[in-house]
Amino acid sequence: MSERIERLTQWLQQHFELQTIHLIPIVNDASFRRYFRIEVAETTYIVADVPAHHGENCQPFIDVATRLGRAQLNAPNVIAIEQEQGFLILTDLGNHLYLKALQDKTQADSLYSDAIQALIVMQSQIDPIGLPHYDHQLLLNEMHLFTHWLLERHLNVPVHPAAQEDLDRCFNLLIESALSQPQVFVHRDYHSRNLMVTPTQNPGILDFQDAVKGAITYDLVSLLRDCYINWQPEQIATWLHQYYQQAMATGLLKDVTEAQLTRWFDWMGIQRHLKASGIFARLYRRDNKDGYLKDIPRTLNYIVEVTEKYPELDTLHQVVSKHVIPVFMQKMVN
Repeated sequence: MSERIERLTQWLQQHFELQTIHLIPIVNDASFRRYFRIEVAETTYIVADVPAHHGENCQPFIDVATRLGRAQLNAPNVIAIEQEQGFLILTDLGNHLYLKALQDKTQADSLYSDAIQALIVMQSQIDPIGLPHYDHQLLLNEMHLFTHWLLERHLNVPVHPAAQEDLDRCFNLLIESALSQPQVFVHRDYHSRNLMVTPTQNPGILDFQDAVKGAITYDLVSLLRDCYINWQPEQIATWLHQYYQQAMATGLLKDVTEAQLTRWFDWMGIQRHLKASGIFARLYRRDNKDGYLKDIPRTLNYIVEVTEKYPELDTLHQVVSKHVIPVFMQKMVN
């Protein structure tokens, strides 16, 4: 038993006044945070280990959990905190992930309807004041993950200054689009691996500690153009229309046509998938986590499919379709 696990166990024993605690590891996310499930008096809890020495901070989680709770959304309640160590005890939302449930396609419309409705509540009822801004520099830094970690570090494809300048022109267009949208509460990872199927107040919402104030389409594209599951364009368009109708009815969107929303949605998705492909490569190269490599082709294909519709983004389309994907797929074979 590691020293940190021993300290966590001792804290839990003191909190619950028990001599023994059995920690059941839960599949970890892409960060240094770890989660465990425990059972006490026939009630299960989630225990979060948020190590400050790895740059993690439990305060944003607590802040956003409180905001979600006030909006009557189904997020874990914080039961106890050991702030100095970075330990938390949370209510348990179960283990039925959206990603697994969506393997049954007949459930998709119902599950996405619930997720869209919850998203509308998040955007319309949670005041993002005090949250970091998804500003120009952050959006640009995220897209540079694509060039640095995927192209240079993983694929060994050097990005020369002239090529980077061409890419940055495309990146700046994407940033202008994001910043021109209504700025709302953004979960930032609102997708099938962070949504739980729950018997009431579906969905359960997890992994929200990186929330920001940003573009209204960011969480929508995370949900509908998910990095972990594919849907046909016609199906995505149906769900996007459903969102549009609800957003107009609640006043989230004013004087915005559905065509404008679609363009925002498309361009926001390109930014997100550039970021995601870079993060997946970084998880492998820096953190020795290879489980996300299989998701990179999906993120790159999204970029190709969408940029093909917009001549302004042709440089990015050509780079990804003719250079990045072939090199990546060849590397996967080897």
